Amino acid sequence: QVQLAESGGGLVQPGGSLRLSCIASGRIFSINVMGWYRQVSGKQRELVATITNVDDTNYADSVKGRFTIARDANMNTWYLQMNNLKPEDTGVYYCNADVQRYPDYYDEDYWGKGTLVTVSS
Repeated sequence: QVQLAESGGGLVQPGGSLRLSCIASGRIFSINVMGWYRQVSGKQRELVATITNVDDTNYADSVKGRFTIARDANMNTWYLQMNNLKPEDTGVYYCNADVQRYPDYYDEDYWGKGTLVTVSS
């Protein structure tokens, strides 16, 4: 009923930049919170950044000052601009959304399938 699709991952050298995108489609009435999470092999998925429908943002301490989350509400799309990337930023990045769907207006959490970011020289 609701699908999320990420794009923009890849291989980048330390100090480089990448921009991830996520687009939500389907029976969407509204999106309350949009976010990015990442998972490194063998570890739990962790929050990277979130943005609300009133543009309140939240970042993991490890990415503050380097990553920026932004959204295009009209397009149900959000982005993660990642600058000054470090090897420890390597992982699978997942987009996430708290969606109120129609016609039942039920509130549910959705995830994308993930996109791999590798930071290596």
